[in-house]
Amino acid sequence: MSEEIFDIVNDRDEVIGQQLRSEVHRLGLKHRAVHVLVCNAKGELFLQKRSMLKDCFPGVWDSSASGHLDSGENYDHCAVREVKEELGYKLEGVPKRLFKIDACPETGQEFVWVYRCETEGPFTLHPEEIETGGWFSTAEVTRWVSERPVDFASGFVRIWHELPERAGRI
Repeated sequence: MSEEIFDIVNDRDEVIGQQLRSEVHRLGLKHRAVHVLVCNAKGELFLQKRSMLKDCFPGVWDSSASGHLDSGENYDHCAVREVKEELGYKLEGVPKRLFKIDACPETGQEFVWVYRCETEGPFTLHPEEIETGGWFSTAEVTRWVSERPVDFASGFVRIWHELPERAGRI
């Protein structure tokens, strides 16, 4: 399988070139990603525990689905694709955009659009991407992130801290 190619972007999230995934990460170049927060009717959030095979943040908890944009792909298409790839769930449309985070160290220099959708599943977790997953109340997640932030990918911690200010209750 060939290595992914990402768009490299400037400080305004404008494409300025392309590079291999490994080089983008090695050189700390700005690029693009999405995070999708999947909630159920009870208001619980589905979190995934990343596979130990992942090159970034293996074995920690993260957003329901997340991933990099392929070269030439837009944020909305990537959000739908990542839910299908990681959770095995086909969304009927683009999830709701909540807010965007500028590239920063916590996100690994990724500009990140955060999305939200509601579904009960069922999910078929991609074993190379996700070790396990589960539903958690927002109070549980808030307490867990506060007490043990090392259990989570740093990008998710940043997103969680932004949520009350930007989007209210998920």
